[in-house]
Amino acid sequence: AQYRFQQQYVENLRQQQLRMQNDRNHDYNSDPYYYTAPTYRYNRGGVYYETNQYGVNLLRQAVNYGYEEGFQAGQADRADGWRSSYQDSFAYQDANYGYNGYYVDQDAYNYYFREGFRRGYDDGFLGRYQYGRNVSGANRILDGILGGILVLNAIR
Repeated sequence: AQYRFQQQYVENLRQQQLRMQNDRNHDYNSDPYYYTAPTYRYNRGGVYYETNQYGVNLLRQAVNYGYEEGFQAGQADRADGWRSSYQDSFAYQDANYGYNGYYVDQDAYNYYFREGFRRGYDDGFLGRYQYGRNVSGANRILDGILGGILVLNAIR
């Protein structure tokens, strides 16, 4: 089960890379969203960062994608009879699924993906929904948990 999960994750990354290659000539100067003034501040590791609404959306997506991938990895480890170890998952180590290179830096995206992944893994491994829920076939982190992970302060 874990092998199938990892193969699917790698395939998702491959598809993402193809989409990004098609978009590699992105014209930042004509992207009205890229240069939108920061409207939110968040703290990661004791350092404050600022981003706009598009960056916030991408960070929220990182947490949710992390949760979904973590849930599947946890289920796979449980199905295989392995011990709980989210850090050993390639998806956790990589943490790039869904990152498009716009609005926030890769380190921030990776951090929030891993925060979602850890919680999703716990839920999937233990067969519960403490941190998330299933919505139309997709596992999503609960809004209250998301708000505790990504603490945003409006600056404008």
